[in-house]
Amino acid sequence: MSTKDADVEAELTTEDTEPSTEGGTSVGGLDENIVGALAYLFAPLLAIVFYFIEEDNEFVRFHAVQSIIIFGGIFALSIGMTVFGFVLGEIPLLGLLYAIVAGLFWLLMAPVGFVLWVVLTYKAYKGDTDGLPVTGEMAKNYV
Repeated sequence: MSTKDADVEAELTTEDTEPSTEGGTSVGGLDENIVGALAYLFAPLLAIVFYFIEEDNEFVRFHAVQSIIIFGGIFALSIGMTVFGFVLGEIPLLGLLYAIVAGLFWLLMAPVGFVLWVVLTYKAYKGDTDGLPVTGEMAKNYV
């Protein structure tokens, strides 16, 4: 073995070559910012899983709870409005009026939900710990 090979092997076996994680590791060895972004990307199901699996990492738990509050709330609202629409659909005039109002409401909510989804995923990926004004404060109580 030449000295060049020995130098390369010595460099490879030093402790300095271990991968560094800036924000720390979390679920499955992933960086915490990746896990925080995944909590929004596949919300609210993966956020619920991360909330119960990750017990020590406050960053991941915060973003998981905020994701559950926001997107779980939108999901619950959607189910409630659908059930309410089926009930009111049996009443001719009220059903039509409700369908128009609900349609306009979801026409507004779809882009708002999409923008929230993109912005919160990006903020978690960048390691931002600032939450939204109301849900961020609520999420801090559950971390």
